Amino acid sequence: MDGNNVNATGGCPVMHGSNTTVERPVTSWWPKSLNLDILHQHGARTNPMDVDYNHRDAVKALDYEAVKADVQALMTDSQDWWPADWGHYGGLFIRLAWHAAGSYRLGDGRGGAGTGNLRFAPLNSWPDNASLDKARRLLWPIKKKHGNALSWADLIVLSGTIAYDSMGLNTFGFGFGREDIWGPEIDINWGNDSVLLAPTDERVTNIEDANSMYNPLAASHMGLIYVNPEGVNGNPNPASTAKYVRMTFLRMAMNDEETAALTVGGHTVGKCHGMEANIGPAPEEASMSEAGFGWNNPNFNGKANTAHTSGLEGAWTTNPTQWDNGYLDLLFGYEWELKKSRAGAWQWEPVNIAEEHKVPDASDPSIKHNPIMTDADMAMKVDPIYREICERFHKDPTYLADTFSRAWFKLTHRDMGPKVNYYGPDVPPEDLIWQDPVPAGNADYDAAAVKDKIANSGLTAIEMVNTAWDSARTFRSSDKRGGANGARIRLSPQKNWEGNEPIRLEKVLGILAPIALDAGASLADVIVLAGNVGLEQAIKAGGHIVEVPFEKGRGDATEEQTDGDSFSDLEPLADGFRNWQKEIYAVRPEELMLDRAQLLGLTAAEMVVLVGGMRVLGANYGESKHGVFTDREGTLSTDFFVNLTSMAYSWHPVDNDGFYELCDRKTGAVKWTATSADLVFGSNSILRAYVEVYAQDDNAEKFVRDFVAAWTKVMIADRYDLVA
Repeated sequence: MDGNNVNATGGCPVMHGSNTTVERPVTSWWPKSLNLDILHQHGARTNPMDVDYNHRDAVKALDYEAVKADVQALMTDSQDWWPADWGHYGGLFIRLAWHAAGSYRLGDGRGGAGTGNLRFAPLNSWPDNASLDKARRLLWPIKKKHGNALSWADLIVLSGTIAYDSMGLNTFGFGFGREDIWGPEIDINWGNDSVLLAPTDERVTNIEDANSMYNPLAASHMGLIYVNPEGVNGNPNPASTAKYVRMTFLRMAMNDEETAALTVGGHTVGKCHGMEANIGPAPEEASMSEAGFGWNNPNFNGKANTAHTSGLEGAWTTNPTQWDNGYLDLLFGYEWELKKSRAGAWQWEPVNIAEEHKVPDASDPSIKHNPIMTDADMAMKVDPIYREICERFHKDPTYLADTFSRAWFKLTHRDMGPKVNYYGPDVPPEDLIWQDPVPAGNADYDAAAVKDKIANSGLTAIEMVNTAWDSARTFRSSDKRGGANGARIRLSPQKNWEGNEPIRLEKVLGILAPIALDAGASLADVIVLAGNVGLEQAIKAGGHIVEVPFEKGRGDATEEQTDGDSFSDLEPLADGFRNWQKEIYAVRPEELMLDRAQLLGLTAAEMVVLVGGMRVLGANYGESKHGVFTDREGTLSTDFFVNLTSMAYSWHPVDNDGFYELCDRKTGAVKWTATSADLVFGSNSILRAYVEVYAQDDNAEKFVRDFVAAWTKVMIADRYDLVA
């Protein structure tokens, strides 16, 4: 009986590790298993809001001025439990907003401030984010007061923007509209470093070449937002650090001028904290008695000058609570030498500084300290390109203020997508190229007449389907870029991408463009409408009559409205939906397909239904026959699912590159060929469960309806105007 007695020695009524820990997820037991969790990480089960809650509607009703006034008042409302430096929280909230936004990277559009992800692991416990837990707690009364309409994501960025306003900078603007997530973003690859703050060597192939860092990573270490403030791998060398600063900001779509402005403007206010102390663990591993806080400082006595974050200690300017030109005055006005902070961190301090240029103590203004610079700050003086830019800033403070305010706006709004997603009285009227502007489209035309012209154009169904898909598949839910709106598939660089089959693309666009012109419709609309025409033809061939929904009103972007350099990062190097990848990668094809599905905002069921349908339509790149498990190609049928689950065929690997043959069990004859991106739907237990639904005899019509719904979701993924 003792074996079942929970009160016996060592007994416990809970099976450890089954529900409360993640030490043993399925993929740790079976590493080859495809983890589909990223497709459902922000599903309805994790969201505490009512089913009919619409955040856009809520934001429109928010009392913007009251929120701004509350944040403004907080700036100088110093709290005993976490006192403000010099009585002003500006530097803290700027760092909060900066570090929320600074995790964004252009490579896959992930990270950034748009979701409030700084509340969750790993970001909430990164060493670089030390003490930002206090900043969020200071903001809590404002979040509590204004409720659902004020997201944490908006409040975090707003706090940094208001901080600059309160210290004398005329900021460029602010847009409300970010919507919170409710758990960690498990789809983001932050790197495979062995430990936090592991040497940069672990994420570059050549330490001397910052550009050799593995994409899409941007920060020089796991746990940092940008670069090590003490130098590459903690070794001060401003020239070397400059290379990593340039690479990091470039991977955030910032040019040298924006990078220099952000460095100068970011360090014009606030300070570093380096109290020598035995700092406790980060929030994710702190004891319950810490009430959600981390980095317990046993020597903290309620004084601002005893706080500890980076280990560096000091302010960059003589007046750290006001926007001025003091950073550049000091940087260029003195020679600088390496020193150690009281916590033992490398920092640069001025040689023979005048007493009037020293910095008042954060708690006791009668005490003065040397200002400091990090290795990245010194890079602004040592690197010839950055120095030239900073010298122009120094001579023209108005130019610096304008450049910085625009760069700050870009930094904190980059992942919000088009301006239609911005709300509030401070949204700048100017259209900025990084917002991927698209002119308003015309909806006053006869879509039915256009469909007739398309149907009689001589284009095949699959030419139309593939062109529409290629146009829409660039959409990234991570930063709301790409998609069919704008018809940028007809512009450089997209028209030349290998995955878009340029020869076929040129042919199709050459036929569709005159139809669009004659009808007064955008080419963006006509490309999508043509895809629908091709799909409806395939549906009819299967014995069903279903009209594919269509929304008019897309516009056509121009070359001048297209940031070609940043759009290069949207180029697909693989597309499992069309059974294609540019070359063999270390990542398996099915994992690349999963990544694409997640960026498109698809669920696992939607991914399954789209892949199965695209295969039987014959939508493969280059007319490949891999995975086309049907004898009636071009018909939207359930044949992919039926034949994948049929025991009439056995599967045989052809080589080590993920290619297979499906052979008749009786004769041994090869019936079909496949890739791992096909067979995973029959081998993975979760995917097979979805596949079996569509393989059933009673679900042929359901499959057509579900395919049309998933297809339409992709086609309108970037149509924020439809729900605005």
